[in-house]
Amino acid sequence: MISICSQTNKIQAVRVLIVEDEYILAINLQESLESLGYTVVDIADSAELAIDKATELQPNLILMDIRLRGEEDGIHAAAKIWQNLQIPIIYVTGHSDKSTVERATLTSPFGYILKPIREKELYVAIQTALNRYEREQFLSSVLRFMGDGVLVVDSQLHIKYMNPVAEALTGWQFDDAQDRNLTEVVQLIDEQTLNSIQNPIISAIQKQTTVYLGDGVSPTVGHRIMLITKDGTMIPVADSATPLRNNNGDITGAVMVFRDDTQRRLTEERNLSAERNRQLEIQMAEIQRFNQLKEDFLASTSNEMRTPLSNIKMAISMLENVMNQQGLLKSATASTSASVSRYLGILRYECERELTLVDDLINMRIIDTEGYPLDITYIHLQSLLSEIINSFQEITQAQKQILQVNISDDLPALVSDKSILSQIISELLINACKYTPPGERITVTVHFEQNQKSLIPEDAQSGLYRASSSPYFQIIINNSGVEIPSTEQSRIFEPFYRFTYNKTIEKLSVFDQSYQIPQNDYQRTSGTGLGLSLVKKLVQCIQGTVEVTSGHSLTTFIVQLPLSLSASYSG
Repeated sequence: MISICSQTNKIQAVRVLIVEDEYILAINLQESLESLGYTVVDIADSAELAIDKATELQPNLILMDIRLRGEEDGIHAAAKIWQNLQIPIIYVTGHSDKSTVERATLTSPFGYILKPIREKELYVAIQTALNRYEREQFLSSVLRFMGDGVLVVDSQLHIKYMNPVAEALTGWQFDDAQDRNLTEVVQLIDEQTLNSIQNPIISAIQKQTTVYLGDGVSPTVGHRIMLITKDGTMIPVADSATPLRNNNGDITGAVMVFRDDTQRRLTEERNLSAERNRQLEIQMAEIQRFNQLKEDFLASTSNEMRTPLSNIKMAISMLENVMNQQGLLKSATASTSASVSRYLGILRYECERELTLVDDLINMRIIDTEGYPLDITYIHLQSLLSEIINSFQEITQAQKQILQVNISDDLPALVSDKSILSQIISELLINACKYTPPGERITVTVHFEQNQKSLIPEDAQSGLYRASSSPYFQIIINNSGVEIPSTEQSRIFEPFYRFTYNKTIEKLSVFDQSYQIPQNDYQRTSGTGLGLSLVKKLVQCIQGTVEVTSGHSLTTFIVQLPLSLSASYSG
């Protein structure tokens, strides 16, 4: 009962203006409307009177006859009323010829009823028109009061809609911009070069997908975009353009959602500065906690690990001193002297490896406690990789391996921790050098990508979509001649997990006469079984990911890092 009363009250609240030049038909129409519960505010019999009554009475709906008294007809009156007052209009006419219907359609009517009128059809037409009008007004209100500028064009790039924010940003009023070409109203340039760039709407229509300002429209990746307003002012802008499609999937135009990016850029710079200051402020506390953890761990394990290792290291040195003082090595045969020296070298080597293991365990323990201190800074990968690669050139040459680097000269700066990144790359190169056979290739490649994600609806009824993009770096290190079985790839980053490489490169026992004790630092500091596990933890520490693929005698490690650490990250 409540719902029926509510619907009845809603119908009675609808105020209708009748525009009909035949008095009897107008009275009959009024009676029909009132019997349905609607309120008729007045009757007009000419286009001029209809416009005046609509302006004065502000009805909710107008029933408009097409043939009226006077020089102007109902179609002319409907066009003016909709343009000035945005009142929904239903044509009520006895004319259905092609030319009349085509003229009427151009005014975007909310219904078209042919005489004679049936009361049931009239009710359905009115309710349908009012529901459509309510939905369109809701969407119009959403677009009008959005914080971003919204601009819509047809397939010929003629402007069909601009909300107030778009008017304010471009300096163009919609009445002046309507049906003008897009390039006349929206002029975009590259902030660095000041060269004109293609509007993202054009790119969106050509590529039939969402395009972002600065993504595929600027000559150089990472450059920012400026909008030149009508008075010549330059404003930094950001966001996207998306093609519009009809029910058949054909592109009928495009929409660009954009905003003034000035405040966001200032906020981003302030946040980065604040984040660096915050990191500096907490760094001392983190370092102190780091040292305390290290001290506590060493204190609890010194008797089991550190103390015996230190004693062994000291005993080796003392044994060498005693043997040299007693001349034992000199008096022994050459083969005996060489064997003794070799075994002493093995003792030193294994002792250093175990001490390195202790250090790696300490680092992993600290990372697990989320207390690893970060030093966020701008990193130019070209320079950093050049330094790291140079340190490995001598090693690869000595082992007859081919080291190749592929990196672009125009990469943007990475905002991350330089020390951690250096350790990640070095450990992966150590791993590659260690297991790559002579004559095979080690390759380091760096890519910068814009990661486009799936479209997200802006509004449930609007039909407009947006999508987010997250730029990232890929650092790829692969080495040929080595293959990790697929069954073992999922465990490659587990601590102390060891997999078996090709037998041709399996390590010999240190006691085999053909085994050469490594002299290079990279060999001395690896082989603890924690290297790749530590790499994964360090990558996660700077919000990245690492994965391994292997097949066809090629093993590839892929490190993916964000362009910058998120401002909320605490390390």
